[in-house]
Amino acid sequence: MEQLTQQQQFETLVAWLRSAICGNEAFTLGYNAEASEFIRFNHGKVRQAGQVQQAALNLKLIDDGRHADLHLTLSGDAEVDQARLAQALQQLRETLVLLPKDPYLLPNTDGWHVSNIHNPPLPDTTRVLKQISQLSEGLDLVGFYAAGPLYRGFASSWGALGWHQANSFNFDWSLFHENGQAVKASYAGDKWDDAAFALRFQQATEQLEFLGRPLQTLAPGQYRAYLAPAAMDEIIGMLCWGGFSAEALASKSSPLQRLYGGDARFSPQVNLDEQVTGSLSPAFSPEGYPRRDLSLINAGVAREQLVGSRSAAEYGLQANGAGWGESPSALAMAGGSLELKDILKQLGTGLYISNLWYLNFSDQPAARLTGMTRFATFWVENGEIQAPVNTMRFDDSAYSLLGSALEELTRERELILSASTYSQRQTASSQLPGALISRLTLTL
Repeated sequence: MEQLTQQQQFETLVAWLRSAICGNEAFTLGYNAEASEFIRFNHGKVRQAGQVQQAALNLKLIDDGRHADLHLTLSGDAEVDQARLAQALQQLRETLVLLPKDPYLLPNTDGWHVSNIHNPPLPDTTRVLKQISQLSEGLDLVGFYAAGPLYRGFASSWGALGWHQANSFNFDWSLFHENGQAVKASYAGDKWDDAAFALRFQQATEQLEFLGRPLQTLAPGQYRAYLAPAAMDEIIGMLCWGGFSAEALASKSSPLQRLYGGDARFSPQVNLDEQVTGSLSPAFSPEGYPRRDLSLINAGVAREQLVGSRSAAEYGLQANGAGWGESPSALAMAGGSLELKDILKQLGTGLYISNLWYLNFSDQPAARLTGMTRFATFWVENGEIQAPVNTMRFDDSAYSLLGSALEELTRERELILSASTYSQRQTASSQLPGALISRLTLTL
């Protein structure tokens, strides 16, 4: 018997569920699956390799304003999975009668259809391992490689049906110097390019050589700085904690409250979009709302916000497919005019910051962030790297970093995929440039 594809398995269960509900019952059904390959490296050698194939459903049953959810793992056997779904349906029926009505329940009753299958050939693992082995010869490389298709599905009793498949890979690695210092880098996408990876690796090895020089300690103060895309990802990522959320903005708890209120703005160079089109993220939310591209910040001015169904119901807004937490999952920031080859020259004297970590808000209403420099941070003089810099803490406002102090953004942007593998691989991504900053405040 021919084995069903993931999509066929999902649609078979949807068809059975539609025939099983009765009375005023309604449902939504979410599907998550992956077929992933994981490889762990240590000292430049493969230390662990494995494959994960898993699929799961999230069933929500709705009746007379009451609703309950149940998550179940699928086996891949059609009869077993149908029996599990039937058991879940009965369990939810027994639960619903015990629950109060939800005043903010706002399911999408439109019968939309969306299908997106992005399945370019994944890189040949043998070839990838060979190139990594050759480039890391004699180096202490620690890393993690993940690749494979991710599947997402959605269906409802109102006729909605969505399917999403996206192939991707993500190689996240560090090169360690014998003194314990490290350079961190990543290479991700849907098409492996030997030349592009070799260039990315070369940049990391060049930085590794500078880590052998004596550490330079800087006094607290303001310094000119270049923030690489990975460092920008940490800063933008913090602002996504409620920054674009309709619920956070309505309750006045967003770190970008002043931006959306018109009391502050970023540099005209700052353009941020939730760019679903062409991303690895599905064009529908787990709640069952189609997603579209959103202009979050245009020329430094706040525009659209991310609205989930509960925020839409509570505040009288139009839901636009925002997921849990109303955070971006396909963030894209426009690049500028700074060429990569000119970064050190344009920086002149100051800090080259590859990564940041341990970020938090020191003053959330003012969008003020604090965190630590991480891995390869260098002191630059007259356009040349002089020495690695001791770990330092920064404390500065996003309205400075992305506003008055922002001089230029790089033309080239880096695609950064979520490296999270908790429960499953994720589809979230960001595409960000590097940023030249006239002043960054270091506090200790």
